[in-house]
Amino acid sequence: MAAVDLAEAAKERNIKYFLISFVDLLGGLRAKLVPAQAIGEMQRAGAGFAGFATWLDMTPADPDMFAVPDPNSLIQLPWKPEVAWLAADLWMDGAEVPSAPRVVLKRQIAQAAELGYVMKTGVEAEYFLVSPDGRSVADERDNQTKPCYDQSALMRRYDVIGEICDAMGELGWGPYQNDHEDANGQFEMNWQYADSLATADRHVFFKYMVKSIAERHDLRATFMPKPFAELTGNGCHCHVSLWDKAGDRNLFHDPNGKLGLSQLAYNFLGGILHSADALCAIFNPAVNSYKRINSAVTRSGATWSPNAISYTGNNRTHLVRIPDSDRFELRLMDGAANPYLLQAAVLAPGLDGIAAKRDPGKRLDINMYTDGPGPRRLRRLPANLLDAIRLLDKSKIARNGLGDAFVTSYVKLKHDEWSRFAASLSDWEIENTLDC
Repeated sequence: MAAVDLAEAAKERNIKYFLISFVDLLGGLRAKLVPAQAIGEMQRAGAGFAGFATWLDMTPADPDMFAVPDPNSLIQLPWKPEVAWLAADLWMDGAEVPSAPRVVLKRQIAQAAELGYVMKTGVEAEYFLVSPDGRSVADERDNQTKPCYDQSALMRRYDVIGEICDAMGELGWGPYQNDHEDANGQFEMNWQYADSLATADRHVFFKYMVKSIAERHDLRATFMPKPFAELTGNGCHCHVSLWDKAGDRNLFHDPNGKLGLSQLAYNFLGGILHSADALCAIFNPAVNSYKRINSAVTRSGATWSPNAISYTGNNRTHLVRIPDSDRFELRLMDGAANPYLLQAAVLAPGLDGIAAKRDPGKRLDINMYTDGPGPRRLRRLPANLLDAIRLLDKSKIARNGLGDAFVTSYVKLKHDEWSRFAASLSDWEIENTLDC
């Protein structure tokens, strides 16, 4: 694909400003707003940032960091077309920043390409529409015990949902369905799968777009994993398949394989299951994440979250579901996951599984919420973020696949985040120990 000349694109599309954007290690979306007359130089050299000012494990003594935009990621804001958004790669001292999330993913993509593979994915990024203070669901009439697919609650938010879906259509993402999810005030919008980098870029922009359009309607959107204790949390399920380098043939599909999947697919799955607990710190990166995957039964009757490391056929109570003969659905990830690291942390253990010919073990066709995991001695997921960080820190597969520098920086920042959480005082502590 020929690179887009951004200066020419600005003239042709009446773009006045460009957001040159990147995502830091803790998932923060950072950007500079660049006027169109300066975009030519920015396309060549990048926009300058002080790395220490974001969560990238840098110091004030580090040199300038430059965000070099990927011109093929160009998206005009559907609700403000005079502004365009660009995903950028981070550079410092003439080299890419090795722990930058988009760089980490691109490194994995290059490794897969050397082996003749392209990973294609789709994500299901659930979110809530809440009051501006985040304390309650925005629609007070959305109060059913089982609100999933509720047509009336969905249509009361038609203006928001319709605007977002129309925008995805204009951008060529191929949106195909929108629904009210299992929790009150919760929604999901689906678009077509693509190669993993395109999906990650779109995932980043989708989160920004949903929040921006919600604000235009005097609402607030949140992808927080568990914003309400009694309701189902926000998952971010990822559908995964591996294709040949040309992108023409799905290498996971085998009509003669179990459930229509190839041996390659099962080895990839074996890698995912082998490292699932060590990668929770990436798939479930927030303190709050562990209130979703270790949740008690919610108001609707099910958490829809995994509680152990297992896989199955078309059954939503496991960590991995095989919904069809061409892909896996990974159900562990939540709304706080960094879109680039999510993709990288799927591909790295998957490639390890192929290289090591890892066996995923026996498929379990049981209801994990009622029949497992205790009697089967399945590995449980980490109980909290600190346990997850420690597992990631010790994982040779994560360090070899994602990069030692990345894992070291990520673990360091996550330990700091945990320490800040541990030092805070909660309402629960005051209520239960003030008079001890």
